Amino acid sequence: MRLPSFLFAVVLTLTATPGAATVEPPSATPLRYRISFENRAHREARVQLRISDVGPGPVALRMARTSPGRYALHEFAKNVYDVVVTDGQGRAVQVDRPDPHQWTVSGHGGEIRVAYTLYADRADGTYSQIDQSHAHLNVPATFMFAPDLLERPVELAVDIPAGSGWSVATQLAPTDDPAVFRAPDGHYFMDSPLEIAALDRRSWTVTTAHGPKTLQVAMHHQGTPAEVDRYADQARAITAELAAVFGGWPDFDFETYTFLACYVPWASGDGMEHRNSTVLTSTGSLARSMTGLLGTVAHEFVHAWSIERIRPATLEPFDFEAANMSRELWFGEGFTSYLDDVALVRAGVIDTDDFVRRVGGTAAQVVAAPGRRFFSPVEMSMQAPFTDAATSVDPTNRGNTFLSYYTYGAGVGLALDLTLRGRFDDVTLDDLMQEMWRRHGDPERPYDVDDIEAALAAVTDDAGFARDFFDAYVRGREAPDYAALFRGVGVVWGEDDDAPVYLSAASLRYEDGGVTVASNTRAGDPLYEAGVDRGDRLVRVDGVALDGPDALAGILEGAAPGDRLQVTVEGRGASRTVAVEVQRRPAWSAAVDPDAPSEAVRRRTDWVASKAGR
Repeated sequence: MRLPSFLFAVVLTLTATPGAATVEPPSATPLRYRISFENRAHREARVQLRISDVGPGPVALRMARTSPGRYALHEFAKNVYDVVVTDGQGRAVQVDRPDPHQWTVSGHGGEIRVAYTLYADRADGTYSQIDQSHAHLNVPATFMFAPDLLERPVELAVDIPAGSGWSVATQLAPTDDPAVFRAPDGHYFMDSPLEIAALDRRSWTVTTAHGPKTLQVAMHHQGTPAEVDRYADQARAITAELAAVFGGWPDFDFETYTFLACYVPWASGDGMEHRNSTVLTSTGSLARSMTGLLGTVAHEFVHAWSIERIRPATLEPFDFEAANMSRELWFGEGFTSYLDDVALVRAGVIDTDDFVRRVGGTAAQVVAAPGRRFFSPVEMSMQAPFTDAATSVDPTNRGNTFLSYYTYGAGVGLALDLTLRGRFDDVTLDDLMQEMWRRHGDPERPYDVDDIEAALAAVTDDAGFARDFFDAYVRGREAPDYAALFRGVGVVWGEDDDAPVYLSAASLRYEDGGVTVASNTRAGDPLYEAGVDRGDRLVRVDGVALDGPDALAGILEGAAPGDRLQVTVEGRGASRTVAVEVQRRPAWSAAVDPDAPSEAVRRRTDWVASKAGR
């Protein structure tokens, strides 16, 4: 996402809208927003914007099409209506609509006033939700912006509904008025979500090289104060472990980092990083889902270093009007997914056995994924605009072509960490992350794939190793030898010889006297190899009708790997009988080896041990 210009030393080139006002210096008059919630029962907010001291030319106002931390298009203008635009005296002005996202204002006399209604009913990291319990606001989904005025400071006033008990949590700079906030420029404003509700708050102070900083939890939830206390205590332990991974704390702007947590049944599960805050949403409760919620805390807090400050060059500057493609998400998101589990075990949130099961599952997904035939981790990262909460109505073959860059990258990070532990003295993935922090995070110098390889070469003092690793597992499509790597830390990992037989990893649904293949079959599974796919209907196996919901399961109970079944299939206007060779369902397991040699036990102990010195 685009970092504020006063915080990030990088040249910014703005694409000016033809005929629009020129870019203003940071000292220019602020853009002033106000938001109110009179009709919140119907999921509506009213937004006002006042822009003063603009030149005589047309001014373009837009709703964003993307949002920081999301890489696909989301078209936020679709929920904006009842737009009224006037000059500073309330007189009508000329408004043109060159596309669905823009309002071009002419004849404004130097001041523009805009008011519009926003409908919002999805609480996650991308969208906004407004109701009688809260206002959950993602800024690009909520507020119009002026592309040619992004360098101006911003002021936001929030009208708190009377009697609601709401307060505002945000990374925006506070003022003497608890309902008024400021941003140094439009880039920072667009990166600053808000949770406005009856919030439960906890905070703690950390000592950093930049002075004391406050970390705070602001939570909208239905749990108990004791549950929030436990959550905050464990979040504190997690954040300390991650500071140890990176070798120090970020210099949080305005001296504060905020966890904006919304855990209510009407939210949608998500986590979204921002420069000095993160959005955490879930339908899960603190009572039922504490460990999972803390996993998202860990993942998003890694981003305070990686993505927010150790920043891919391909995401600079963030484009609010087009899909954003990056080649580095296997690192920025994937290594983060590995490190969130590392943080959980080192902080004592999960135990070693659980940690081993989790990373063993990651390895299994990488090995089993047919998508590796088509895309390396770098190439898979470039698929994000199609997969990162992206929507389309035409079917895709993602099950056979896509392995999430979260999972793929986590598998690469796991393999690299175990390789370093086994091959080099006193070098681990922590050292690579600290080197990336020194080279790119602390000075906020964007990086590319070659820069990560160079950092690996530096910490290992072995450029050949770094080159070979990247050629095989980052730019290449090979799967690491996880069994050997796990043995090096005293873990047994491998295929499960006792897994049941199966016909397909696809969803199979009994209906109307047959079994319908409800999703794409997966390359290599029995039905795929027999030419059966989504929409086909299995009606008989070896002459036995599939006339009940348990009929297919009963047949498979009596089958063994290698058995060939004659399956009658109906689909696309034809009936055929195909031979299906039964296979054992692919499954892997990972467990601590009680008989591991002492050196492997030493490595495993160091792998999971706390580094925060608590």
